[in-house]
Amino acid sequence: MPVESTDRTYLASLRGIPASPGRAGGRVVRVAEPPPEPAPGPAPLDAAIEAARIAPAVELVVARLTARAEVATGEAKEVLEATVTMAGDPALQDRAQQLVVDRGAPAARAVWQAANQFAEILSSMGGYMAERARDVHDVRDRIVAELLGMPAPGVADLDEPAVLVAADLAPADTAGLRPGVALALVTEQGGPTSHTAILARSLGIPAVVGCSGARALADGSAVVVDGGSGAVDQVASLDEASAVRAAAADTAEWDGTGRTADGHPVPLLANIGDGDGAADAAAAGAEGVGLFRTELAFLSATEEPAPSRQRAVYDAVLGAFTGRPVTARTLDAGADKPLPFLSYDGEPNPALGVRGLRIARLAGGQAVLDRQLAALAAAAADTGVDLGVMAPMVATAEEARWFAERCRSYGIAKAGVMIEIPAAVLAADAVLAEVDFVSVGTNDLAQYLFAADRQSGPVAALNDPWQPALLRLIGMLGEASVRTGTPVGVCGEAAADPELAPVLVGLGAASLSMGPTALRAVGARLATLTLEQCRERARAALAAGTAGAARRAVAEL
Repeated sequence: MPVESTDRTYLASLRGIPASPGRAGGRVVRVAEPPPEPAPGPAPLDAAIEAARIAPAVELVVARLTARAEVATGEAKEVLEATVTMAGDPALQDRAQQLVVDRGAPAARAVWQAANQFAEILSSMGGYMAERARDVHDVRDRIVAELLGMPAPGVADLDEPAVLVAADLAPADTAGLRPGVALALVTEQGGPTSHTAILARSLGIPAVVGCSGARALADGSAVVVDGGSGAVDQVASLDEASAVRAAAADTAEWDGTGRTADGHPVPLLANIGDGDGAADAAAAGAEGVGLFRTELAFLSATEEPAPSRQRAVYDAVLGAFTGRPVTARTLDAGADKPLPFLSYDGEPNPALGVRGLRIARLAGGQAVLDRQLAALAAAAADTGVDLGVMAPMVATAEEARWFAERCRSYGIAKAGVMIEIPAAVLAADAVLAEVDFVSVGTNDLAQYLFAADRQSGPVAALNDPWQPALLRLIGMLGEASVRTGTPVGVCGEAAADPELAPVLVGLGAASLSMGPTALRAVGARLATLTLEQCRERARAALAAGTAGAARRAVAEL
C-alpha cells in the first residue's frame, strides 16, 4: 500500500541506519552478488594443470584492483592498496595450490577454502584485523568468479548516475566509487562505523546501511535516499527522484571559516592519513588537521620505518598546512591494529587489550614512541605548522601525564589525548588538567560505552552517534572543559553529520574534524545557527530516549 508523505506519495518506504548524510534520488542498480560456494568436487583429472589455473586468475584480479587504486586518493586509495596486497599474497595462492595438489580440490574450491582459513585468523584477532577479514572474502569472491567464468562480483562501471543497492559492499567496491555517479548507497548489512559507511562519508556519498528489505527494490526503480534519517523511499518516477537530486545539489555555500551565525568560532578540520589526503583536505578548505592517523602510512611496513623515512612522510602531510594547526595521533597500534614491528601477541580479547598508548609504555614500545615524537617535532620545524600530538586509548590521568611529559621532552608544546574510553570521561577533570587539549573519538567511545563491536551488524544501532548516552558523555566533557579551560574537539565520524555537528557544538565541542568532503555541508549548516540554537539542539537530543528520537527532536526545532 502506498505510504503518504506531506509532500509526495511513496510506493514503499524502508528504514535503515543513517551512515552518511545527504539526500539523493535516482534509479536503482543492484550490485552483482558474489558467486556461490564452489562445489567440493569432482577432483580434477590433472591436479597440476588445475593448480596452474589459480595464478592467472589472481593476476587478473590484482590488475583490476591496482587500476582502481591508481586513480584513487586519500583513504580510498589506502583501502584499495591494502586489498591489492591481500589479493597478491603469495601465502594465499600457495595454500590454494596445495589444496588442489594434495587434496584434489577444484581450483575454485581451493581458493574458497584457503581464503576462509585466512579470514578466520583475522576475525579471531578482533578490531582492525577483523575488519580486514571482509577484504579477504572480497578477494576470494573475485578470484573464484574468475575461475568459474562468472561476472566479477561487486560494482560494475556505471554508465550513468545510480543508487547502488546491495546486501553489503566490499571496501574495495566502495573505495572505487565516484561521487555524482554513485548517487547513494543502500545495504542490508553493516553499521554506521563499518568500513563501507566510513568510506561513503569520506567520499561524500549519502548512505543507509542495515536496511532490511533493500534487496527487494527492483533494478531501474526510482528511489529517494536520505542518509541523515535512514529513510529509503520508492517514488513513482525517475523524474521525481531526479528532482530530489537537483535540490540536494543546491547546497548552501561555506566561506571557509568555521563559525556559528553569531560569530562563535568552531574550526573545521580534516581527518587524514597521508600526503595525498592532506592535499585533498587543503583543497577542500580545511582549516587544519584534527586527526592525522600516523599508523596508516606504516601498516604494510614489516619493520619500524627509519626516523628519516618517518620525517619524510610527516613532512608530506604537514607541508600542506604551513602556519595552520595539525594534530597527529601517535601510532594506534597493538593487538587491535597490529603493526609487525609493534605488537603484543597472545591476547584473549584484543579489543580490550594492549593497544595505543598501552603498547607504547612497554619497554620496546617506548623507544618506538620516542622516535616518532622526535620525527614529528622535526617535521613541524621543517614545515612551520602549529603541531599538536595526542595519544590514543588513554584511560587515566596518570597515563595522560606520562604522555604529556614525553611530548614536552621533545619540544612539542601541545600535548593531548584521545577520549575513547568511558573511564576517561568519568575522570575528565583530572585528565584534562594534565594536557593541552583532548579529542573525542566517537566511534571507539560508542563501542566501549555500549559493549558493541562496531563491525557487528546485529548491534549496529547501538553505535549510532545520535545515541543519547553517547551525547551525554560528550556533554560531560564539555562541562569539564569549562571548568579546566582545556578545549575539547571531536574527530570521530559524528562530526561529519551536518545536523549532529551543531549538537556537538552545543555540548561544548571547540572544534570538529571530519572527512574533507563533509566540510562544506557542516560549515554551511553551522553558519545558519547561533551558539544558543546549537545549545538548544543539544538539550533536545539529550532529553530524547533513543537515537531516532534525538534526530527527530532536533529536526523539529
